Amino acid sequence: MLLDRTATANAKPELEIYADDVKCAHGATVGELDKAALFYMASRGMDPATAKTLLLRSFVAGVFDDMPDEALREQFEAAAIAKLESLV
Repeated sequence: MLLDRTATANAKPELEIYADDVKCAHGATVGELDKAALFYMASRGMDPATAKTLLLRSFVAGVFDDMPDEALREQFEAAAIAKLESLV
């Protein structure tokens, strides 16, 4: 998640497709917060900081879903959200 105008991300994806055989050695998605979503929330009266926090929470929401230990999952989610919110 690029949270600053000066932020950069470097990725080296390696995707090989040979007929019906597909191999991927690395995958990544990089982007900024959705400006249309931020505008929508602002038009509904939400302040920019709260809108950014809500989008960051939705970004992290499914990352830890497969963790079987619920307490540990909640701890990881809280740590990830706290770190992202500190960058806003």
